[in-house]
Amino acid sequence: MPQPTAICVYCGSSSGRHPEYAAQARAFGAEMARRGIALVYGGGKVGLMGVVADAVLAGGGKVIGVIPRQLVELEVAHPGLSELVVVETMHQRKTRMYELSDAFVALPGGFGTMDEMFEMLTWAQLGLHRYPCAFLDVRGYYRDLRTMMEHMVDEHFVRPEQRDSIWFGDDASVLFDWMQSYQGSYIPKWIDTSSVSA
Repeated sequence: MPQPTAICVYCGSSSGRHPEYAAQARAFGAEMARRGIALVYGGGKVGLMGVVADAVLAGGGKVIGVIPRQLVELEVAHPGLSELVVVETMHQRKTRMYELSDAFVALPGGFGTMDEMFEMLTWAQLGLHRYPCAFLDVRGYYRDLRTMMEHMVDEHFVRPEQRDSIWFGDDASVLFDWMQSYQGSYIPKWIDTSSVSA
């Protein structure tokens, strides 16, 4: 596929324990701006969310935030974005972020980051989209998650091809190159009918 026009970035509303998380988020946002790729994200100004948004803005890039009304104060909505979309529910937030994006990247984050990213992985598994999905693995943050995915494959809950369609790594430049060469294809979900009664 060609270079993405807008990457949806999922990441923490906190900055995490190690300064490297913020440093990598800042570098990732700066590279997005340099490449002319818009950022779609959760709309907050705090944590890694704020760091990556500020980096894109500082580089002259476009940033679209999508945030539920009830989280405008809790996640401290960023006041300086190119566009801030306020929605009513979390479901609307995730749907709108998907609609605005043609690639999905997870930086370090917590439950919300996992929820959002795994929904996109599930939609890809079901053939609802064919966009690249990637984990920027800062400080080995996603090492155990990758091991868990290998276990899912070993236990026949995920196809090897589905696992292989997800990028893991710590080099953002390699990630951008991978997205440009990504060939999305639908691989049917692994459904075992052997235990289904006739």
